[in-house]
Amino acid sequence: MLTDTKKMPLGKILVGLKFATVEQVKDGLKHGKEKSMLLGEAMVELGLIDDEKVARALAKQQGVKFVALSKYELKPEMTALATQEIVKEHEIIPVMKKGRLITVATHRVLEFYALDNLRFILGHEVDWVMAPKSDIYNAMKNYYGIGGLAEQIKQDDIGFKDIGAEELATHDEEGYVAQLVQVLITDAIKQRASDIHVEPMEEKLRIRYRIDGNCVEMDSPEKRLQGPLIQRIKILSKMDIAEKRKPQDGRIKTKVEGRDIDLRVSALPCSWGESVVMRILDKAKNLVGLEILGLHSSDFDRFQKILRRPNGIFLVTGPTGSGKTTTLYAALNALNRPDVKIITAEDPVEYNLNGINQAQVNHTIDLSFAKILRAMLRQAPNIILVGEIRDAETAEIAIQAALTGHLVFSTLHTNDAPGALTRLIDMGVKPFLVASAVQAIMAQRLVRVLCQHCKQPVQVSEADLKMVALTPDQVRGRTLYGPNGCKECKGIGYRGRMGIYELMEMNAPLRELTFQKASSLKVRQEAVQNGMTTLQVDGVRKVLEGKTTIEEILTITHRDDL
Repeated sequence: MLTDTKKMPLGKILVGLKFATVEQVKDGLKHGKEKSMLLGEAMVELGLIDDEKVARALAKQQGVKFVALSKYELKPEMTALATQEIVKEHEIIPVMKKGRLITVATHRVLEFYALDNLRFILGHEVDWVMAPKSDIYNAMKNYYGIGGLAEQIKQDDIGFKDIGAEELATHDEEGYVAQLVQVLITDAIKQRASDIHVEPMEEKLRIRYRIDGNCVEMDSPEKRLQGPLIQRIKILSKMDIAEKRKPQDGRIKTKVEGRDIDLRVSALPCSWGESVVMRILDKAKNLVGLEILGLHSSDFDRFQKILRRPNGIFLVTGPTGSGKTTTLYAALNALNRPDVKIITAEDPVEYNLNGINQAQVNHTIDLSFAKILRAMLRQAPNIILVGEIRDAETAEIAIQAALTGHLVFSTLHTNDAPGALTRLIDMGVKPFLVASAVQAIMAQRLVRVLCQHCKQPVQVSEADLKMVALTPDQVRGRTLYGPNGCKECKGIGYRGRMGIYELMEMNAPLRELTFQKASSLKVRQEAVQNGMTTLQVDGVRKVLEGKTTIEEILTITHRDDL
């Protein structure tokens, strides 16, 4: 439920219920503006109204029931429905349970995210009623041993300090910044963004979305909302809001358009405040089948044959954000059957896969990839996924697992497929082990796809063709396309991204070169002679198919790669 900003202002409701006069509301607005307080709080502090009347007015505004919580005694089985941590964070008190529905009392307006979060945490459907603030805090103290009213008031309404009381009076008071954050997340997902960047600058707060790999600046809220907005994000992601000197990481779970969305949140102290990045993990879009990856038919057939092998290592390489995780999850989904045991070690677990045992690296307790990998081998798995091979210890254990009958998937940060062999050897793994264990390596990149609604034929210069090893004769009679821009792609000319792949399957000559510690260049030359399609060639195929442009291919590869 998103808060409806068109609801009647609280001040008008107070006057309409004859809880206050127009003059008293004006005094409350003035006092609230001076003290950076909410209208209801300001009027209570001035002694113009009590918190029960504020709660009754908010209940009318939001269309929910009011309950005088102090008149009821809650049974232990009711208070046991929520832990002390949940009660303290959300300031809610469970008051009734009927079937799968739990009703909670609060003095705040529960907006969309809070309700959805409570449904997830409590494992039930959640409804809510409004209660006086003092009743809620007294119940928190009596039933959960959480502070007193004075202590809670000091922590109350963090994130609204910079918002003028008069402006808040025309919106839902408690949900103003919360709604802003939720709208930000929803808008980013609707625009297919992969990241949301909240960046404090000297004179403004900059909001950028990363769409199809490029950062796009969006309309930004006023600079005065910087503190409340960042604090709200930190609260949702369970970070320490008092800590502003150290980097922090967190996670937010929400639902948008009926889809489960996870956001990995990172906060980094910078010159003008904390820079916050929310990486959007959309399970519905990112967990795809093998056929959706965009592999050429010849590579797709080879890839499927590799997945049917009983043992060995399959490596996926590429820089951060090149789609390696999506490829590996697609492979695991294809292999996930009731008769196969699959275990993963990830940092962090990005998506939960049904039927697969997933373990997460935890550096605070020294739980590394290597330690998880050793432990998982005692679990008798058929297939193992190691999120990333970062050191010699992890590499050696993964290779031993591959040599003892396990199919192992992992990633490496190298520029191309042949480079992965030399990287493993440079890590300290013996060449004969690398040559024996590795079955195949796939390097990949992501390029933007031309908008199919507005792409247009273009003339490409001979110099640009030469950059991707094409000749005018090779494109004669073919139509090459370029970006134009329309409402479907918001004038950019591109919509979505696709993978460019380089699949190197090991054979006897390549294993011999690996054993001899040959250079990546020699390995590449041998692989190409044996039919490996390079990143550049696969990119050119997609250019000739009218799916992307030479400019996009040049962002990932050029003729010197051959």
